[in-house]
Amino acid sequence: MAATTVNPQSLTNSFYKLEGIQDLDPLLERIGEAKFVLLGEASHGTHEYYTWRAEISKRLIQEKNFSCIAVEGDWPDCFEINRWIKAYPGTPNTILEVLNNFNRWPTWMWANWEISALAQWMRNYNDQLAPEKKIGFYGLDVYSLWESMRIIVDYLEKEDPEAASYARKAIDCFEPYGEEDAYAARLGSIKKTCREEVLRLLLEVKEKAPQYDHAPEAGLNAEINALVAANGEKYYRTMASFGGNSWNVRDQHMVETLNTILNYLGADAKVIVWEHNTHIGDARATDMVDDGDINVGQLIREQHRAEEVVLVGFGSYEGTVIAGRGWDAPMQKMLVPPAIKGSVEEKLHALSPENKLLLFNKNPGSIELFKGWLGHRAIGVVYNPDRERGNYVPTKLTERYDAFLYLDKTRALHPLHLKPQGHLTPETFPFGM
Repeated sequence: MAATTVNPQSLTNSFYKLEGIQDLDPLLERIGEAKFVLLGEASHGTHEYYTWRAEISKRLIQEKNFSCIAVEGDWPDCFEINRWIKAYPGTPNTILEVLNNFNRWPTWMWANWEISALAQWMRNYNDQLAPEKKIGFYGLDVYSLWESMRIIVDYLEKEDPEAASYARKAIDCFEPYGEEDAYAARLGSIKKTCREEVLRLLLEVKEKAPQYDHAPEAGLNAEINALVAANGEKYYRTMASFGGNSWNVRDQHMVETLNTILNYLGADAKVIVWEHNTHIGDARATDMVDDGDINVGQLIREQHRAEEVVLVGFGSYEGTVIAGRGWDAPMQKMLVPPAIKGSVEEKLHALSPENKLLLFNKNPGSIELFKGWLGHRAIGVVYNPDRERGNYVPTKLTERYDAFLYLDKTRALHPLHLKPQGHLTPETFPFGM
């Protein structure tokens, strides 16, 4: 990865300081009238990524009338957050009761104090709005196949007996396998998949969804759960096949879900997306293209005008993170070592060890420094600091994102299932306030 050499003195005015909420003004100006603002993260377990995204989201909601936050989470779980922040009937008294029901690994991604604080803010904000104006919180991911099937069967049994017959056939098809992974594992030895059943269910629900709104957003809930069933089956079937690309199935599903939400909310709807950098940063500016991978950021850019889409990446030099040593392993707080030499993060730290905001359409020096190929750190829910060099994605930063938040030292987020020190609610702002 050849790097471009630039005199650091020429970069003095090439980035903005990033110390408080007011320092987000240049980013808000850059966003302008965009309808899609995608906010990334370089890990799924860093406090500052969650809190800075929360502060950006609050300003977008308050100042630019954004309609919802859509995240890299399961639809059924996130829909319970959505119901709570909108004070729908039958919701628990506190957001902690909602989040404590998140039991799919990695639980810490959404069952954390940072999300608790954001959800409480959204509830308070929504309390001032008319029902049709309330801000939503939705999940985009594809993993909840079984849970979505159960939800839609229970719902249709009460609301639409004809459609329920399709749902029963679909769930009867899945019943022998028990769980998603078991279905994927046995696909190679069975003659028939469940795809036909779930596609019939999806078509039936899509056609009748407008009739289902006897409860708030019931039609949308039914349609997305049916979509998860259809694309979830495809995802696990692709995982089991030779030459299939389950990554692309997943990201295409997330975009399809996003488009379904926006169609439901109406022509004026605007959305904030929270996902990992590997999903929101344009795949065409990384080595993902070598494997034929696409992602959410690329697809949104391709489907909409340039001025409608703003992609915002995040990164840090060193700190701590919550992750697991393996899939389904216990979560733990791990050290994140200083970024490797020549990486995006190391270059920004070498310029000055302070937080920075880069806007690539307004900072000529930063464009020059980062226009070539550089390693850019990406930590997933599974992390091994001892193999740090394997955690870098070759990236053309100025093409991958429209803006970049660099946070020099970061710390692990605060999962609900780990007791905070002193038994106090952790501080949930990205800076002293």
